[in-house]
Amino acid sequence: MTGTDGARQTPTARSGPGPVRRWARGNPSDVIDVFVYVVVLNLAIEYVPSVISEGFTLSLLTAVLLKVALELVLVVKGRAVNRLRSATTPSGKVASAILLWLVAAGSKIVVLELVDLVFGDAVSLGGFVSVTLLVIALLVARSAVRRLLETGSDGL
Repeated sequence: MTGTDGARQTPTARSGPGPVRRWARGNPSDVIDVFVYVVVLNLAIEYVPSVISEGFTLSLLTAVLLKVALELVLVVKGRAVNRLRSATTPSGKVASAILLWLVAAGSKIVVLELVDLVFGDAVSLGGFVSVTLLVIALLVARSAVRRLLETGSDGL
């Protein structure tokens, strides 16, 4: 940029980091989760024929979408589990168990539809079975990496 006198000016610095950087600094475990999801998703793309992404950028965006969707599912599932634990009558326990099952099964359908809605034919997570296995792999990998990082590197 040049000023009114023709001298070169440096761009002014912002008053602080942008919203994405502030979020990343405040939520490092979520950033790590997205990286884990990208790795697992790209392994699935490579080895599971029904899981397709047209490029790395789309797989990264899909990982972010999966992170958001799975966090919401975990919140709803947690509420359903709490409802099941707090149910005192047999009919309340049965209703809560059915609700928990609906959340578990329905979340996979929601994930499939959400990915289709956002990315169309550019990304496919396959069918119900492949998305269920993918979600399990994502959650297991996330848990393993979190456990590894919590214990520190003193054991390595």
